Amino acid sequence: MILFNNNHRKKREKTMVGFLRMLSTGKGGGQLLPPLNLPENGEILIGREPSCQLSLDPITYTMVSRRHAVLRQKQDNLTWEICDLNSANGTYINGKRLQQCQVLKNGDRLIFGHDGPEFIFELATQTTPPPSSSTSQSDDSFLSLTQLFPIASTGKELTKKAYLLPAGLTVIFVVLMFAFIGKPLYFNFLLAIYIALGAYYYVYLLCGKYKPWWILLASALTTILILITPILYLFALVFRVILPGSLPENTSDIGFIPLFISMFFGAGLMEELLKAVPIFGAYWLGIKLGSPWKERIGVIEPLDGILLGTASAVGFTLLETLGQYVPNIVNDVSSQAGEGAGELLGLQLLIPRILGSVAGHMAYSGYFGYFIGLSVLKPRKRWQILAIGYLSASLIHALWNTVGSYSNFILAAVGVISYAFLAAAILKARTLSPTREQNFATHFSHKL
Repeated sequence: MILFNNNHRKKREKTMVGFLRMLSTGKGGGQLLPPLNLPENGEILIGREPSCQLSLDPITYTMVSRRHAVLRQKQDNLTWEICDLNSANGTYINGKRLQQCQVLKNGDRLIFGHDGPEFIFELATQTTPPPSSSTSQSDDSFLSLTQLFPIASTGKELTKKAYLLPAGLTVIFVVLMFAFIGKPLYFNFLLAIYIALGAYYYVYLLCGKYKPWWILLASALTTILILITPILYLFALVFRVILPGSLPENTSDIGFIPLFISMFFGAGLMEELLKAVPIFGAYWLGIKLGSPWKERIGVIEPLDGILLGTASAVGFTLLETLGQYVPNIVNDVSSQAGEGAGELLGLQLLIPRILGSVAGHMAYSGYFGYFIGLSVLKPRKRWQILAIGYLSASLIHALWNTVGSYSNFILAAVGVISYAFLAAAILKARTLSPTREQNFATHFSHKL
């Protein structure tokens, strides 16, 4: 009798119980369903029909078929498999579409239909009671493997929703900045890059459209290349010699209107066209390569123009700040008050100039980028759209440069207005986007 009990106990220890836990309702909305036990030697039919063991609301989950999939335990009593029942929108396991049947592993993510409800499949031993449909997820009598080792079940969500990349980059930059303490040139460079990436990431999240990192980097590098090559002199020749865009060395010696005109031609029109070169380049390259590269790296909508324009502005700001403003301040102050005072003032200037690019160069270039993308959506009005975008971005740019010589209070107001123009363009671009359904934009409220 004792031997029988031991054998029976061993058999129970080897028996695994499975259950489904709802992670997301997808586009369906509504509340999460409670965990569902998977019966031994039975099957679970999943769909919108009321007769299904896992019946999903037919009005809410229109992407789910009436009889979508079936989940059953195999004969070894240790594994479960899921089979798609020729559903219209497919069943996805860890992001890959299921073909016929597949054995499930602990932690597998199941999505029924495109952007449909998402479940996680988990296993537990028979001696640890799994949560039933009538118990809450906080039941302390249940302990799954994925609860003990959460990193084993997060999958792609770790990189998508846990901000793993920005957190990892932050750690790397912190370590490097510690390594370069006492070396102002390298320290300032790292700090400027980090702040610029943070400012751009903020805009990227607001846009909510995926764009390959290398095409965004190429946009920034293209602008830097223009600034350090003779191409810059061609822009200066047109806008500052031929056109009345010569910038005065001492702005206090000139009135507001003449200064504004000089800034409009010499800073606004010149620099906004210069920063737009990578956007037009990506548009041309996308046309030449065709689909799917056209959609991936080209300009097919306003969001593409905003992302490429703000990336170009990051390159412009970094070179302008690190190659011009900070070195000039450090040299001037160091010659008068000592090297330490110059380096400190240079660092103090670096931070607000890079952060200010969100309401400065990124705002103007992103705003113009919106119109470039809009002209692609509405080719019959292309030149009218481009003219309005170019002139309005240049006017805001010139206004910022002009009022900076008169009042910091007015300068702050113009900065807020500049960012408001960019934010409004982003929100409108998300509304017009042909890929709106895939937009992952950060929402500041549930009503946004």
